[in-house]
Amino acid sequence: MAIDVKSYKKRFLHDQKPNINLVPFIDILFTIMIFLVVTSNFSAVDSPMDATDSGATGKPNVTDTSGNAEYYIVPVANLHKVTVNGVDRSDAIANSAIGVQARVMDEGQVSIRPGEIVIVTPDGISPDKAVQRPKT
Repeated sequence: MAIDVKSYKKRFLHDQKPNINLVPFIDILFTIMIFLVVTSNFSAVDSPMDATDSGATGKPNVTDTSGNAEYYIVPVANLHKVTVNGVDRSDAIANSAIGVQARVMDEGQVSIRPGEIVIVTPDGISPDKAVQRPKT
């Protein structure tokens, strides 16, 4: 008795249809999505983050420093507190901005955080002279 390989092959290939199980694929996608959500850092920030907003001490990024201005206006989103050498100078805030003396910008330390500025002046400059209310 001869084995009919050709008809068996034809019947075998004809009866087999691709069977794709999507459940493991969906499980893997949800697992990856949960991993990405858990490991992501979602933080609300009042203004765009750059080197001046990170809270590190240093000079703020003043866009126009040319000329011979005595005070430079430093705007900070939702500015509510200004401290100069430990003295609260929040009364000098106008429209979320503060005027900082040029010498303080050059020689002092200015730390800007969201809503707050902390200034350490060089020797010989009082807190009243270091910052001033911007004229509107």
